[in-house]
Order: sequence, then C-alpha cells, then structure tokens
Amino acid sequence: QVQPVESGGGLVQAGGSLRLSCAASGRAFSDYAMGWFRQAPDKEREFVSAISRSGIGYYADSVKGRFTITRDNAKNTVYLQMNSLKPEDTAVYYCAAERRADNNMSLTPRKYDYWGQGTQVTVSS
Repeated sequence: QVQPVESGGGLVQAGGSLRLSCAASGRAFSDYAMGWFRQAPDKEREFVSAISRSGIGYYADSVKGRFTITRDNAKNTVYLQMNSLKPEDTAVYYCAAERRADNNMSLTPRKYDYWGQGTQVTVSS
C-alpha cells in the first residue's frame, strides 16, 4: 500500500500559481494511478486531475489549460502545477492513489484506495 501526503497549499492572489506535491510512502508507487480531488465548503468532493501509471494526464474541464499534473516515480511523488488561479479554485485539495493493472485512471473518488489528509488552497480576488 501507499500513503499519500500533500504539501504546497497556501494563499495566493487570483492569477497566481501554486505547485502541490504529493509524496507517497510505501512500495510499488508505479503500480498506482494518482489523482487530485478538491472539496470546497458545503460542496461534494470533485475530480481535478489524474495521471496514469505511464504519465498520461487527464483534467477536469474547469482546470484544463491551467493545471498540469506530472509524476516522478523515482521520487514516489506526483505534482499539480496550478497556474492562472481563480477564486473558485479555493478548496482543500486531496491526493489519492488507485492501484491499477492497466494504464487507465478513474475520475470518481470511490475508486481510489488511499487518500492524503489534504492541503488548503485559497485564492483571493
């Protein structure tokens, strides 16, 4: 199993950038697709981005063109570069791991096996 731990959240002005990191302790990190989800107050957790075992990224329409997901299997780490941030991006961001035998990834939270504690991202207008 793996245990994701997020870092890199903070307060930023609209139009600014942040890079989130997710370090996953444990074995066989490369066996997992990794996803980023976010949850704003009084809203359901929503998909942001995911990356397959081989590094293929997928994005929610709301962040496409602004966010970039990458992974470094040698460091057991996945990154989410967030540019052109908007106030509506404000949320707690969670990293999650989904064990996969193939090169796909899931977009729904319930498919993920392990979750981090989350990191707060606040975008001021």
